[in-house]
Amino acid sequence: MGQVLCSTGALIGMPNNRNYKLLKQLSEKLSCDGYEFMMYSSWYDESDRIADYLQSIGLFTPVMHCEKHIGEAISRNETDEALRLFTINCQMAKKIQAKKLVIHLWDGILSDGNFQNNLETYRQLADISNRYGLCLLVENVVCNRQNPMKHWLELAGLYPDVHFVFDTKMAAFHNQLGLLYQEEYSWLWKDGYIKHYHINDYAGGYMEWEKLRSLPIGEGNINFGEFFSFIRKIKYNDTFTVEATAFNQQGEVNTDMLEQCFRYIRQKLQE
Repeated sequence: MGQVLCSTGALIGMPNNRNYKLLKQLSEKLSCDGYEFMMYSSWYDESDRIADYLQSIGLFTPVMHCEKHIGEAISRNETDEALRLFTINCQMAKKIQAKKLVIHLWDGILSDGNFQNNLETYRQLADISNRYGLCLLVENVVCNRQNPMKHWLELAGLYPDVHFVFDTKMAAFHNQLGLLYQEEYSWLWKDGYIKHYHINDYAGGYMEWEKLRSLPIGEGNINFGEFFSFIRKIKYNDTFTVEATAFNQQGEVNTDMLEQCFRYIRQKLQE
């Protein structure tokens, strides 16, 4: 059975002042197999201190999620700065002993509006991550011009060694969740392109921006029974991350909700 991880971004956010030291007490309440560490733009000046802290509390972090503005900077032609920040993310990932590194290759208001830049810069990003012993994973981030599957196809066509992380919410936003099950796209799993999954529910329709939130399993309209039936069929046995936002506006974290998500996934994987 695969590893069920929890995103630290589901636990730590602006309402609790992005206080990473909360991870010690929160991790003691959670039964996940490990964590996907989410980097924030406000943490660059203390990246070494944070990495040391995560190591000191023994937090198992096989996956790290890059700070999200890197792809946005590439889209704005700020490539040198993006690569500088990306390198810091790689250094941090290595220090916390992560093996996989998730990136939003495009993001923000500009999104995929200048995708050629993002496409061309991927090789540099992959080369840097390889130097740090990391498997770089491009997420199917929502788009405002095209769609994530189109960009995955462009990436795979140009870089046969590219790897992906499939996010259920992002796919559902573009009505592309069902593509995963189609023979036309079976190369994604048969050839090992998808190395990781993000698990979130989505309660909107096609590209309903106002409903683009990370929901717990069962609070949206994604058919997770079908999804996990497919996962079992293809015998995928690697990492999943629950990303459902667990903190409220007061910064209080609903660990019970996350535990329900972990139990559901484990149950479905064992059916």
